[in-house]
Amino acid sequence: MSSDRTRTATSPERDRPWLIRTYAGHSSASASNALYRQNLAKGQTGLSVAFDLPTQTGYDSDHVLARGEVGKVGVPVSHLGDMETLFDGIPLDKMNTSMTINAPAAWLLALYIAVAEKQGVKRADLQGTTQNDIIKEYLSRGTYIFPPAPSLKLITDVAAFTYREIPKWNPMNVCSYHLQEAGATPEQELAFALATAIAVLDAVRDSGQVPDDDFAKVVGRISFFVNAGIRFVTEICKMRAFCELWDEITRDRYGIADEKYRRFRYGVQVNSLGLTEQQPENNVYRILIEMLAVVLSKNARARAVQLPAWNEALGLPRPWDQQWSLRLQQIMAYETDLLEYEDLFDGNPAIDRKVAALKEGARAELAKIDAMGGAIAAVDSGYMKGELVRANAKRLSDIENGITRIVGVNAFVETESSPLTAEGIQSIMTVDDMAEQDQITKLAQWRAARGGAAVRQSLENLASAARNGENIMEPSIACAHAGVTTGEWSQVLRDVFGEYRAPTGVTSLVLGEDDIDPADEKMVDLRGRVDAVSQKLGARMKMLVGKPGLDGHSNGAEQIAMKATEAGIDVLYDGIRWTPDDLVQNALKRKAHIVGLSILSGSHVALVRDVVRGLRDAGAGHIPVVVGGIIPESDMLVLRQMGVAAVYTPKDYQLVGIMADMVGLVDGRADQYGANDAGDSTPATTSEKVALY
Repeated sequence: MSSDRTRTATSPERDRPWLIRTYAGHSSASASNALYRQNLAKGQTGLSVAFDLPTQTGYDSDHVLARGEVGKVGVPVSHLGDMETLFDGIPLDKMNTSMTINAPAAWLLALYIAVAEKQGVKRADLQGTTQNDIIKEYLSRGTYIFPPAPSLKLITDVAAFTYREIPKWNPMNVCSYHLQEAGATPEQELAFALATAIAVLDAVRDSGQVPDDDFAKVVGRISFFVNAGIRFVTEICKMRAFCELWDEITRDRYGIADEKYRRFRYGVQVNSLGLTEQQPENNVYRILIEMLAVVLSKNARARAVQLPAWNEALGLPRPWDQQWSLRLQQIMAYETDLLEYEDLFDGNPAIDRKVAALKEGARAELAKIDAMGGAIAAVDSGYMKGELVRANAKRLSDIENGITRIVGVNAFVETESSPLTAEGIQSIMTVDDMAEQDQITKLAQWRAARGGAAVRQSLENLASAARNGENIMEPSIACAHAGVTTGEWSQVLRDVFGEYRAPTGVTSLVLGEDDIDPADEKMVDLRGRVDAVSQKLGARMKMLVGKPGLDGHSNGAEQIAMKATEAGIDVLYDGIRWTPDDLVQNALKRKAHIVGLSILSGSHVALVRDVVRGLRDAGAGHIPVVVGGIIPESDMLVLRQMGVAAVYTPKDYQLVGIMADMVGLVDGRADQYGANDAGDSTPATTSEKVALY
């Protein structure tokens, strides 16, 4: 029999498989612990922890901004007790744990270390990753807290601490994943991620916390978290370009001689942006193709892979859906012969040409960022965010106009009904609304049971370390053991460092002639309708685009703001993280004619109810409210019953049509807007309105 047929998974000729993960966490620490145990029993080889939005943004579960958000997109962790419950029965010295946490990464790592110490595990035996990439939070995901400079200091503290105390820990996971989700081109994804890594390594080098002789060890522990999209060949070449560029940067900029410290080490989650609500069963094929892009090329193979589930465009996946994605990885790793061969693409001229082109484009973008003063300066100026918004607008325009074809969306839309989503089948998991109240009750009990003096002293020590520029990791671990909560830890650093509101990428853009196509008949007609409605109103039609709650995924809100402005509507958009009352007061003060809310965290019912009720209580119930997000069909009915005028989900990709709907809503209520809504000035025509406010 041929040796090709007799090789087994234990053959020394096979490479070791990548870490096999699923990204998981929901409801409560106990529910998430049960899910982790199930997944580990099914053959998962590493944990990837999803935290809820209050935890990610440094709030306790009972904070006003946490309303409706607790346990929705991840697990709430408010204190050491929650972290102990989360890892109950999971020996941390045997586990490789990735934690998707950024602004409070130092705190969650401190809690993790405190749990390990209570388990009797030595710090040096821990292995895993804290994502800890705050720059991409300013650009795409929105879970930032502090300004860039102190945020960079916190990342530096974690890097300096872990290389000494936890040498197998990755202190930072530079995330190009979220850049692609925000619309980045491959060249932008390469350049923006590498610029972020450079900013961090420069900060660590210049901090004085790491001796020159040890700096290579820190470089060797920087890891990356990368996106793999559907353009299969481009994604393979992008990963090879990442490896080659990182090798150049670490060798030439930082003088790292040892190749093992220059290795591009990355984990991946394949693209969620391209998953479709229409014909969602097709997403299984998309996930497979995207995974192949990061495992086929041995010299650029991912070290850890986590896959989304086929139904993530519909809502929260069930355990069975996560198992389906887990099995895909296992089949690839253990049933195929992929791990028995050298790199399949070395010497391929088409691959070499594409890699060279991507590197050239990325180098040009890196030079531009470097000339601005680096990644932090490019964030503060709004340059990087503005470029992502513009690139995403081009991507969506190509879909809307049929230039980019997506099966089931704008091509091959005819379909049989799917047995996976048939009526009567619960095709997604929902979080019990009582989970939030249960978490709040347990939080109150935790506060009542702990020692107040120890908490106060540990927080004073933390504040002192932050004010004096000392490394905050040891004081944070002491806070964890004393019983400090996530909100308390974050508030101390808010008091010292201040809070930050990142540029939206919308307020800095001005639409030029090249951005407005006079041959676009639908848009020309829409502008005419906006002008006509504005004449009726006696003022230029105004739309408030709002992000209530803690959901920081602002891509949809930004693109609605862009398209509305192109249509001639005055857009009021102040970015993310507002309470419903903030948005109501803003709509009234700035005389909005329509309110558009974007919510992707699953908290739409509670937050929208508060906005609608607030407008009615203020005598402004005539202002229509429209909502966009990942919203199940059953919730659409609930939203409409509470008075929402229109609901849009990812399947609604025709932005001009959405704008036309909104203009129609305002037109139908034009006689209900009072003098206070109209303003004093004569409405400008569309041709006079090209700047984004």
